[in-house]
Amino acid sequence: MTVDKDRQGLLRDAAGRIRAPAGATDSRDEAGREPEVTAGKTIAGASGERDPVDEYGGGFDAVIRAAARELERQLGGVRGPGLFLVATPIGNLGDITLRALAVLARADVVYCEDTRHSRTLMQHFALRALLRSYHEHNAAAQRPRILDELAAGASVALISDAGTPLISDPGYKLVREVVEAGHTVVSLPGASAVLTALTQAGLPTDAFYFAGFLPARSAARRARLHELKRIEATLVFYEATSRVADALGDLAFVFGARAAAVARELTKLHEEVRRDTLPALANDFAGQPGRGEYAIIVGPPVETDASDQAIAAALRDALQDMRLKDAAKAVADALGVARNRVYEIGLKLKGEREG
Repeated sequence: MTVDKDRQGLLRDAAGRIRAPAGATDSRDEAGREPEVTAGKTIAGASGERDPVDEYGGGFDAVIRAAARELERQLGGVRGPGLFLVATPIGNLGDITLRALAVLARADVVYCEDTRHSRTLMQHFALRALLRSYHEHNAAAQRPRILDELAAGASVALISDAGTPLISDPGYKLVREVVEAGHTVVSLPGASAVLTALTQAGLPTDAFYFAGFLPARSAARRARLHELKRIEATLVFYEATSRVADALGDLAFVFGARAAAVARELTKLHEEVRRDTLPALANDFAGQPGRGEYAIIVGPPVETDASDQAIAAALRDALQDMRLKDAAKAVADALGVARNRVYEIGLKLKGEREG
């Protein structure tokens, strides 16, 4: 395979940026000889230094060579035209995938939220594609332009400032129009703050609901939380630095003492995850200035040990001035039990009364 100059530059740059862990040393001796590898361990060279190796006997140089080979394979496999949705790191540039690098290197144009921000990523990996902005304020004007570029045979990439495009970012209307126009859409998996926060929280992951950013004002925020209260899944929110304390206070007010976690600066140097109940976390953050970017993860509702008799008693009171549907909701919320369970008990009560 013939490798052009741009590809050679990218391969050299990628290899140079794959760093060995701290404490690792060059495996060659003073004469430049590679050390002998025996049974998964490295024999020291003339310098007496030892190079860490894996169980297969390969050192860090072997990892770099293998990564460069795979990157070259990916570069040769990129095909256009089409719209490529490319996930980018949420903080640690090392989280870029080799496939993402190949697509960005081969793209005719890369659309991003902020060209100044994305230029850091592009320069770090010696990527030279043309950058253009695509954000909520210019999306309607840019979509026809992108469709024209695709019709002309261009390879177009869409990235966000951090993470997976379209997740709490503009883009779904673009994808819809590109599909309707008959063009190819390819999504490249990669970094996602939602999944990173969720999997670190220590809360159930079998079902989760991403609710994005909550409203800025408390009244609207609490109204939204009441809508989400009965969802039987772990909830994931993004929150602005300036509002994280107020949001935790409202979450504790509406959801009570649910298990929760607050993740800050994920994948970055000062990454932090605090795990506790919502009231405890609200107390910890109260009056403290937020720092960094936050995700709040809230565990699903936990059904209490309320007996059928207790539920029936509460229902009898509620049914005096409510319809069964409304009474079931009110009792379920008050006792922290599943609404369908309360409704079934209500149906039995109604049948007994009518009988």
